[in-house]
Order: sequence, then C-alpha cells, then structure tokens
Amino acid sequence: MQHEVIIIGGSYAGMAAGLQLARAKRRVLVIDAGERRNRFASTSHGFLTQDGVDPAEIAERARRQLLAYPTVEWLEGRAGTADGDLDDFTVHAAGKAHRGRRLILAFGVSDQLPDVPGLKQRWGRNVFHCPYCHGYEIGEAPIGVLATGAISMHQAMMLPDWGSTTFFTNGTFEPDADQQAALARRGVNVETQPVRALGGSGDMVTVELADGRSVALGGLFTAPSTRVAAPLAGQLGCDFDDGPLGAYIRVDALQMTSRAGIFACGDAAAMAGSVALAVGDGTRAGVAAHRSLMFPEFLAA
Repeated sequence: MQHEVIIIGGSYAGMAAGLQLARAKRRVLVIDAGERRNRFASTSHGFLTQDGVDPAEIAERARRQLLAYPTVEWLEGRAGTADGDLDDFTVHAAGKAHRGRRLILAFGVSDQLPDVPGLKQRWGRNVFHCPYCHGYEIGEAPIGVLATGAISMHQAMMLPDWGSTTFFTNGTFEPDADQQAALARRGVNVETQPVRALGGSGDMVTVELADGRSVALGGLFTAPSTRVAAPLAGQLGCDFDDGPLGAYIRVDALQMTSRAGIFACGDAAAMAGSVALAVGDGTRAGVAAHRSLMFPEFLAA
C-alpha cells in the first residue's frame, strides 16, 4: 500500500506533523527509532501546559492521541535508506519497502558531547545545553559554562540572567580583550585552568580542575556540536545549511526542503530547538504536506 505521507521520526515534531495529517483523514506512516534527543532529561520546561512534565510522558501521551486516528500507522524501527521522487518515494525500514507520496523528515539530531570524564553520565541531569529549558530550576546556585568553541561566548553572556556564572574556557576558546570586557560587565568569572573531570552528587556538579581545585555548581551548560541523526536527507539530495552547532536541513518558511515533496521539521531542520519549537515546526510541516496533496501547484510556488 502506498501511504500519502511517511514521517521519519516519531518524536515531538514528527507527531505534531502527523496529527495535522491524521485530522485531515490522510494515510500516514510514522517510522520511529525511539531515540528522542531529550531522553536523558527527567523534566521538560518552557512548553505551555506541560511545564515540568517528564518528556517521556509528553511523548507517550502524544503517541496515544495520534494513534487514536484510524489512518495512522506506527512502525518501530530505523529507516535505513530512502529514494524516489514526488508522489513516489520509497523508505526501507524493518526489512520492508514503504512507499509514500510525501516525506516528512523529523529524525532530529544527535549531540556530540565534549570529551570530559563524567560529563556524559550527567547529561540532562545537571549538565545542559539550553538555559531556557533548565536554567530556572538551578535556583540561586552558581552556574558554569564549559567552552566548546566560539558559540560558548554567547552562552557565557546569557547565563548571568540565571545566576552567578563561571566560564571554563578549557583550552578551546580564548576571549579577546573586547570579549573579556563584555564578560566582566556581565559579572562572569573566567577560569582558564583545564577541566580534568566532572564529579559531584545529587543536584550539584563539581568541576575538577587540572591544578587540583574543585568548583561546585548547581548546573553546567555546554554547547555540543550536533549532526542529523540519519543520513536520509543526504541520500535524497536535500540541501543543508551550516549552523553554529552543525549542519541542518535547509527548509523554507513552510518547512519544505529543496526537494519537491519532502518536508523537514524539528531539530534536524533548525539551528537550535526545544520541545515547543519542534511542535510548532511539525505543525507547519504537516499542514504544508497536506496542502501539497490537495493542491500540487503549491509545490511549484
């Protein structure tokens, strides 16, 4: 059977896209590998009506609501390859070839974490990348920024709005004189000693420095590089843009890629993201895909 839309990636963006299509009574297949980017976090913040809720609970509730529509199918597995053209795409997953008239790429990104002992184990618990998602919960405790490159200067300038901030340059970024002055105006302490490891217990994380000192923090922020979580966009010939964290799929204002009939949404198609932004992008992608099915001339425009 040919589906009208195949959605690759069943996290927040993919399900938001699917919901619009399901409510338009279109036949939808969602292929999901079960690897949400925020699976390491116990709470999600900044999304209206869901602030402080376990992100797994948000995702599971969304899935139940989506699968209540009879035109939606869900396939657990990883999409291996994809090819084809408008009105006749093929996605290979779970040992089968699945055909669809439209594709929505919503498979997200994977974070390439700094190589610091102890960091991976604390990712999503007290080491984060987004202050809007996790800064408020740190309360009055001190905050750190672990540099990964020039983008970390932006993080260090932001974080004082959430608390007393120390910028650990860690040999990966050296602020120039103007940047030093800007950090001083924001009250940021710059620590140039290399970071040896992360430790701590409970809600606190301890930054262990090469000279033997330790700095206790309520939270540490860093900017990992990212890469799209599947090679399918490249296989399909979609164009990419370069962002400060990594390459992402190029889309227009309606989430259409450079290939006719292929849409992309969520973190794979944005410089940076959150649950709220992913849901908005997915909604746009689903509506645009539906519009293209109704009015094929929409794609040419």
